[in-house]
Amino acid sequence: MTNVRKKNDEAVSPVIGVMLMLVVTIIIAAVVSGFAGGLASTQEKAPAASFEARIANSGSWGTSTFDLLCLATDQPIPTKDLKLVTTWTRSNGTSLSTVVTGPSTVPNTAYSTYSYNSPLGFGPGVNQTAYSGNYYTDQHYGNYTLMAGTRLHNTAAGWGTSTGGYGVSPDTRYQYSTGSYGLGPGESGVDAMMAILGLDWYELRPGGVVNVKLIHVPSQKVIFDKDVVVEEG
Repeated sequence: MTNVRKKNDEAVSPVIGVMLMLVVTIIIAAVVSGFAGGLASTQEKAPAASFEARIANSGSWGTSTFDLLCLATDQPIPTKDLKLVTTWTRSNGTSLSTVVTGPSTVPNTAYSTYSYNSPLGFGPGVNQTAYSGNYYTDQHYGNYTLMAGTRLHNTAAGWGTSTGGYGVSPDTRYQYSTGSYGLGPGESGVDAMMAILGLDWYELRPGGVVNVKLIHVPSQKVIFDKDVVVEEG
């Protein structure tokens, strides 16, 4: 039998090849697009919130404070999902940066018989609240949730010359002294201001500047970033 080949038979194969390549390209593009869309859909959205920050160093324990108030938020924000970062520059020009996360099996604040994870929580989103002494675990950073009105707050530790601590007498202003709290030079105690701002935080003076950031860990987005001017107290 004689095979009869028409003139346009030779053109059929290249056309089919091009069509197959187009189909494969479309399929690959669809797969890549679906994968990218899946990644986008699984990435958590950062919450929108506003805060008011205050840092004071009066040279004494009672009125030297760190305070961060949540003014508004579009959703409750568990502090376990937040990194608190403070950064400032020492008088010698070196930078000191401190990162606070939670919850922590090793609390960042420990002196005398006290042990907790600072900054402590007060107000909405905090299940149990104590205002002095041994604070509830619910108040430890990482265990409470930020809502409008939640306050993150701590002061420097001290009481009198027997306990030692920060600025417990007129001649020890802007310094820690030894005592039962174990916060003096060469002692291992860490109070909340040290835990939040760094061990040398007492070098800060009114007019100094501390950068305060809150980073939402699931989305890796910064939800608060402000240069806070240190006040007198």
